[in-house]
Amino acid sequence: MVVVSNDSDNLKISLNHFGISSSKINYNLSVEKLYSLCVENDLGKLTDKNVLAINTGKFTGRSPKDRYIVSDSITKDKVWWGEINRPVDTQIFDNLYSKITNYLSGKELYVRDCYACASEKNRLNLRTICEYPWSDIFAHNMFIRPEENEKFNIEWTVISAPKFIATPETDGIDNQNFSIINFSKKVIIIGGTGYTGEIKKGIFSVLNFTLPVEKNILPMHCSANSGVKNDTSIFFGLSGTGKTTLSTDSSRKLIGDDEHGWDENDNIFNFEGGCYAKVLNLSAKKEPEIYNAIKPGSLLENVILDDGGVVDFNNKSITQNTRVSYPIHYIDNIKKPSLGSNPTNIFFLTADAFGVLPPISKLNPSQSAYHFISGYTSKLAGTEAGVDEPVPSFSACFGAPFMPLHPTVYARMLIKKMKNSGVNVWLVNTGWTGGPYGVGRRMELKYTRAMINAAMSGELDKVNSENYHIHSVFNLMQPRICPNVPTSVLSPRQTWNNDEKYYKKAYMLSGAFIKNFKKFEDQADSQILAGAPNMK
Repeated sequence: MVVVSNDSDNLKISLNHFGISSSKINYNLSVEKLYSLCVENDLGKLTDKNVLAINTGKFTGRSPKDRYIVSDSITKDKVWWGEINRPVDTQIFDNLYSKITNYLSGKELYVRDCYACASEKNRLNLRTICEYPWSDIFAHNMFIRPEENEKFNIEWTVISAPKFIATPETDGIDNQNFSIINFSKKVIIIGGTGYTGEIKKGIFSVLNFTLPVEKNILPMHCSANSGVKNDTSIFFGLSGTGKTTLSTDSSRKLIGDDEHGWDENDNIFNFEGGCYAKVLNLSAKKEPEIYNAIKPGSLLENVILDDGGVVDFNNKSITQNTRVSYPIHYIDNIKKPSLGSNPTNIFFLTADAFGVLPPISKLNPSQSAYHFISGYTSKLAGTEAGVDEPVPSFSACFGAPFMPLHPTVYARMLIKKMKNSGVNVWLVNTGWTGGPYGVGRRMELKYTRAMINAAMSGELDKVNSENYHIHSVFNLMQPRICPNVPTSVLSPRQTWNNDEKYYKKAYMLSGAFIKNFKKFEDQADSQILAGAPNMK
């Protein structure tokens, strides 16, 4: 087994104990070297800014229905089994593990040691074993990079083999692609898909199980930033709702853009060492921090380049889920280390394809719990395989695809923390206004930023009760005035110019909320149920 290493001592590592033999191992290579390997082997192209752009192949988004968890003594009685957390038995895993490691034997591989969690006492040491060099770049960018020559014991391993294809008829799974988590062996195997997001979401799923169960820490699918007064804001939301964009603000220090923990000492800590931003319609004017982070070392996915290597950020011919990953320090204004204090404001972000919800509204404790458990948004095109246009969706805790435990476990932890901290909670609609998708238009980013800034600065708290309007269907407190936002924008009903159509759609959506929540009613108390919208 040949090892190529950045380490001056040419550190010898072996993958034999994984069942991988006779391979050339590229260990902890620099991104510059990985760039060269990608270009030399026609696995990517350099843009006019010398940024590597690659195509992830058939899969340009996650495939949540092909994600499995091994059902064993650790998981059997704890995991919330169902369509989201699909069980497989140990024999199925062992068979696919044997096949994928045999497939990788004798090949040139890319191995990296890194870790998750900026909180030292909660650190999770990782090893990634990748078939593609650009998958290794993604791991370098997205996980936390250890100090040079730092040695540590590996706890979890991720094996990624995009070209390995399963045989559903004999392998016991539904399709040729898969991602399977084994908590007993502390291994994730990913096959048949080159979409890099599967790597980071696999580890996120691991932390979403281990942190609550083992350490009483709340894992959250959220971004976070910190103000000049050390005030922390966190932003919950699924892909495409604006977590990365809204938390990346030149006036505040970025803690992280997607995954965080909230520990018993009221500290917020980032799970990752990088950012994974959507770049469709990206512009230097609207999102300068993200735009300027696309520089050598970053990894662009599924974008279109012209003959001169210029990226067309408006082109969605491959997918609407065009992406870039980059180390967090590519953002100028970040928190070092990636830790924050007890949150002052929590924002629930939703991209409401119906154009019904107010652009911002303040939630009472009952509504906060209800909307967290509901996790309403719209799946946006391209973020998942098979999603070609926005689909109204409820995703518990704003992250059900990554939550192995029952949603009420996370909800109870959040409710307790919200009560203890006295945090302000806001529901923000980054979706449609003036009508539903196809009729209305997407909320302007400058208005959403202005509303969030007013909430964080306390301006919206200064608004007296007479300047709040109680939404007649959802009972939400929506401000009538907000600095730098036209008053007409604050009322979704007014933007429609048709009350009958608006209320018909609003009551339809409220019915969907209530129908969705029925599966949680038996574990929700009267205070949580009081946060429900009205039925006509």
